[in-house]
Amino acid sequence: MTQSNNNNNRNHTPIGSLREYVPAGISHADKEDSAEAEPASALPPWQRVQIARHPERPHALDYISRLCDDFVEMHGDRLYGDDAAIVGGLAQFEGQTVMLLGEQKGRNTKENIQRNFGMPQPEGYRKAERLMHHAARFGFPIIAFIDTPGASPGVQSEERGIGQAIAQNLLVMLETAVPFIVTVIGEGGSGGALAIGVGDRILMLENSTYSVASPEAAAAILWRDASQASTAAVSMHITAPDLLDYGVIDEIIPEPEGGAHADPTAALDAVRDAIARHLSDLQTRFDVDTPVGARRLLEARRAKFRNMGRFIDTDEPSVSE
Repeated sequence: MTQSNNNNNRNHTPIGSLREYVPAGISHADKEDSAEAEPASALPPWQRVQIARHPERPHALDYISRLCDDFVEMHGDRLYGDDAAIVGGLAQFEGQTVMLLGEQKGRNTKENIQRNFGMPQPEGYRKAERLMHHAARFGFPIIAFIDTPGASPGVQSEERGIGQAIAQNLLVMLETAVPFIVTVIGEGGSGGALAIGVGDRILMLENSTYSVASPEAAAAILWRDASQASTAAVSMHITAPDLLDYGVIDEIIPEPEGGAHADPTAALDAVRDAIARHLSDLQTRFDVDTPVGARRLLEARRAKFRNMGRFIDTDEPSVSE
């Protein structure tokens, strides 16, 4: 079952007036080349967490409607049902057909209930898996938007195999030989984010977060006191500048002063420009229409994530000692 959506007729609340804004991004290479390549604002981590959670911040469907034309939303996992916390489908981006995936939050209580507060169920991830297979079959690049506190933690999710669904997606993403670009637009929570986040390029908006757990959950575990969340946010290094330093992400996309919700077009157009630039670069580097190009793309993607687990033990004694 598919449903065609017109860009001027969305089933979510509009985010207000828009104006033109096209900033340049900050890449990992820029950070290495220049000590002055820091984002304009230097907000503390806990304040960035609050901005990332702001209810008026642009959500996945806002980006899809601004960035793409002729979006056709695709529903269901062909096993259980449809999960409104994950949206996906085909669209035209910069003159070519792409597959879109996004974790969608609501903007009010009714929408949040419909979207399960942006926390996908197993059928949501299986829908994403189905759409990734579809993209691979026809050679469509994949563009994903991460914005979730985490996967749905309820008993029903466990009964329907949430862990297996996430693990299966990780495997599929490492075997899908099409350009895959991921953008963290709000919260990137745990495996719920990673389940659509194993891409060739990982971008983050300046005030978004990406972490293994929420600061409140980490504080409750470490100090048995959720009120220590602001301290946990600092210790966890969950902000875009930290993750760029560690090589987990590839570029920081600057936001307007006050956050993406303060000037939505600024954020939307900046994301469009960054995605278009990285997609063009991937398609230039890797000719995925050939077996050799497809293999090189997958090898580079796998190496990217393997390198994230490397470390140097500086306390190990030298051979001479």
